[in-house]
Amino acid sequence: MGTDNVFFLENLEWFDDTGRELVRRIPEKGSGEIKYGAQMTVRQSQAGVFFYKGKAIDAFGPGRHTLKTANIPVLTKFASIPWGMTSPLRAEVYFVNLKVFTNLKWGTRDPVAFKDSQLGLVRLRAFGIFNMQVVQPVLFINSMVGTQGIFTTAEIEEYLNSVIVSRFNDYMGETLDSILNLPAKYEDIAEGLAKRLKTDFGRFGLGLADIYINSITPPPEVQKAIDDRSRIGLFDDMNKLMQMKAAMAMEKASESEGASGGMGAGLGIMMPAMFAKYFAAGENGSGKAGSKEAVNCPECGNPVAFDAKFCPSCGHQQLVFIRCGSCGKNLTPNSNFCPRCGHPAGEKEKPRLCVKCGGKNLTESVFCNMCGEKL
Repeated sequence: MGTDNVFFLENLEWFDDTGRELVRRIPEKGSGEIKYGAQMTVRQSQAGVFFYKGKAIDAFGPGRHTLKTANIPVLTKFASIPWGMTSPLRAEVYFVNLKVFTNLKWGTRDPVAFKDSQLGLVRLRAFGIFNMQVVQPVLFINSMVGTQGIFTTAEIEEYLNSVIVSRFNDYMGETLDSILNLPAKYEDIAEGLAKRLKTDFGRFGLGLADIYINSITPPPEVQKAIDDRSRIGLFDDMNKLMQMKAAMAMEKASESEGASGGMGAGLGIMMPAMFAKYFAAGENGSGKAGSKEAVNCPECGNPVAFDAKFCPSCGHQQLVFIRCGSCGKNLTPNSNFCPRCGHPAGEKEKPRLCVKCGGKNLTESVFCNMCGEKL
């Protein structure tokens, strides 16, 4: 468009070829002498703001609009001779891009310190994207663009990033519990952050369409500590799993050979003590099968060493076993019938005494379950 043309009226329009321009002023350099009757075409994704004599006269929506000034073709040129053939009636048009600008980056440049309930003081970095849009064209031009001919997202993105990071630090300092729970809270953090940024963006006629958090990460040394902690937990679980599998294998061997005595009977006698030892270790949280405080007396509830034969508090015998009187299968304490042969659980075997230690043993036992002496 030639604003210095003496004879012809202007036809004003603008196309954003870069996809990143927020505002384009016409004329781009200096000021213009837009004439009376000039036509301005505004697209659906744009707004047009007409400035005349240094003031914003009106904002125009989509459509074709006729501009009115006191600049009359030819006559204005003669009238402006005292001003060097330049009309003092200056006029400009600002085209504002109203589309949503997406994929704008935000993130912390330096790690920010936060207090973690489990890890103590940690330093975090955060990164994400946000989408913004001009919602008040006149306010945006007057408060941020000024008289620039072209205003792009690159010129405002750094400032908005600083605002977002500042609000993010405040919000995280008030709400952070532990970084171990952060991945499940990204959406909640983004919603809370957007509410706080609404006023900051609105001060310049901007709207925050969306904000997303891609990652919140601690420094490498903290990540390594978290990984080490996860490995320790995994090893504890694996140890428990191996103990359980070993116990199940021994129980299966006991069932296959329990009726004929020998090794199967010996394993059947050992099984309850092994299970008691394992589960007691899980209950006291030690995770170690050899813990001396892992067993409580079933009679008085006082702690008993896992390998003790009698309770030191009440004298109750610790190794009490119940077997089917018909087939010899180990039964749980509350069983009414044998799950193998259906024999009533109440009909128990009569114990026989060990000649060496005097301990009571089942009639089918080959070795004493107290001292190991052959019966």
